[in-house]
Amino acid sequence: MTTDERLALILKEPTEEVVTVEELRALLDSGSRIKHYIGLEISGPLHLGSLVVTGLKLRDLVSAGIDVTVFLADWHTYINEKLGKNWELIQDLSDMYESAFTKFIGSQVRFIRGSELYQSKRDYWNDLLKLSTHTSVQRVSRTLTIAGRSEREELSFAQLFYPVLQINDIHALEVDIAHGGMDQRKAHMLARDIFPKMGWKPPVALHHHLLPGLIKPVVVGEEEFSKMSKSKPASAVFVHDDFSVIREKLSKAWCPLDRDQGNPVMEIMKYVVFPTFEKVKVERDKKYGGDVEYSGYDELKTAFLSGSMHPMDLKLAAAIYVDQLVKPVREMLNNSKGYSEIIKKISN
Repeated sequence: MTTDERLALILKEPTEEVVTVEELRALLDSGSRIKHYIGLEISGPLHLGSLVVTGLKLRDLVSAGIDVTVFLADWHTYINEKLGKNWELIQDLSDMYESAFTKFIGSQVRFIRGSELYQSKRDYWNDLLKLSTHTSVQRVSRTLTIAGRSEREELSFAQLFYPVLQINDIHALEVDIAHGGMDQRKAHMLARDIFPKMGWKPPVALHHHLLPGLIKPVVVGEEEFSKMSKSKPASAVFVHDDFSVIREKLSKAWCPLDRDQGNPVMEIMKYVVFPTFEKVKVERDKKYGGDVEYSGYDELKTAFLSGSMHPMDLKLAAAIYVDQLVKPVREMLNNSKGYSEIIKKISN
């Protein structure tokens, strides 16, 4: 595979940004082993955004010959006060994350937990203290929005460690490509700023698209905020949801007729369904024109925005294809020992 072919795989959607493409090309041209990392908080059950959109990008990276690592951020989960700071539950759910990603992507992916890294890296805590001298409380507080916190919230002292832990993880794992959703950008830019001051090579930062939640977005000023979230069950299609639940959630999803960007149903078709299925059939009653098949997202977009595709027909099609996509992972999780008990504990 040529450099251009590998680069095209890495840059294809759902990738939204690479900082910088020139640095990435140089890595690919070098012929050396390229180490990647994406960090995941173990904050709840996996959904279409956290498993499928992320997983599709990881598949691209594997195909491009990148060494992919999924970092299961158990200590980050704890200090961010997720899952009730129940360490046993965090570890049990980490096991399920590993199983789900392996099922979805394959066995080419490496997994490591924060608790494992911190015990195995002798200089981890020395490096953490040193790099901490190159940032300020104010900048750390701004970066903490990546952890789902705003600057106005009262933070625990431990939560101030979150960003510096995250960027020190990148160094400790000897990462060439630091990968995350667009909400991870502030942390990666902090790493790129601090690493040269430490004499460390800054990572290339790769950011992928975040799937919007199913509910109408919150508008603050002129900006909309919407993200599929584990903490808001109505906003997310979880990978363990059965078809009836998926259909019900999507039937209630916000689906404005005049837009495709930010429209959760259209974005599911764009970022989840079409990357997986070559053709998509939308089933309709004969009196409304009968079934119609689309060979690409742009065809569907044209039909929807022109008004020839009814939102309820679109929602049902999305539910059918999403169900097919998540079914193998769902069956694996539901057949695994203890998964239903983990979900019950999370829900309580």
